Amino acid sequence: MKKVALVLVAPLFVLAAACGGDKKPAETPTQPTSEAPPSVTSAPAEKEKMAVNVDDAILKACNLKFSNVEEAPKFDFDSEQLTESEKAVLEQVAKCLTTGPLKGRAVDLVGRADPRGETEYNMTLGAKRARAAHTFLAGLGVGSDKLFDTSRGELDATGTDEQGWKKDRRVDIKLRN
Repeated sequence: MKKVALVLVAPLFVLAAACGGDKKPAETPTQPTSEAPPSVTSAPAEKEKMAVNVDDAILKACNLKFSNVEEAPKFDFDSEQLTESEKAVLEQVAKCLTTGPLKGRAVDLVGRADPRGETEYNMTLGAKRARAAHTFLAGLGVGSDKLFDTSRGELDATGTDEQGWKKDRRVDIKLRN
C-alpha cells in the first residue's frame, strides 16, 4: 500500500516544484546617491547608463547627443515600460531612421535583463523590452520591416549588485548590415 501511495503522491511533488519556478525574484533595495550628475557627457559614457543603448555607428551617423547621464533611467526591476527619457532618445533615433542620414536603414533591438530570476523569465522580459522599443519607434514612423526584435535575457549580464543590474536592464539598438 505504501508503494501505491508513493506512486500517486510523487507526481504532485514534481508538479508543485515545477509551478514554483516562475516566481519573480525579490528586488534588492538601493541606497540613493547624493552626487549631482553632469549635464552633458560624451556618448560612450552615457550609453552605458541608458536603458536604451544606442550603437556607436548610429550615434555618429545621426550626430546624437544625450544629456543628464547619471540621472538617465534604466528599466525598472521586472518592467518593460519606457520612461520619458527613453522615449526622448527613441524619438531622436526615429527621426534619423525616417528622415535623417540613416533613412531606410534597419536596426536590431536587443532586449536584456539582469541575472535575477529564471532564465526563461528573463528571456521573455528582454523580448518585452525590445518589443516596447519596437512599438514606440513604429509609432514614430519607422517601418516595422526595419525593426528586428530579439532577446538576450540575462545571457550577457555583468552586474553583481543593483548598480550593475541597472546596466543589464536595457535595450541595445544596433545598425543592421
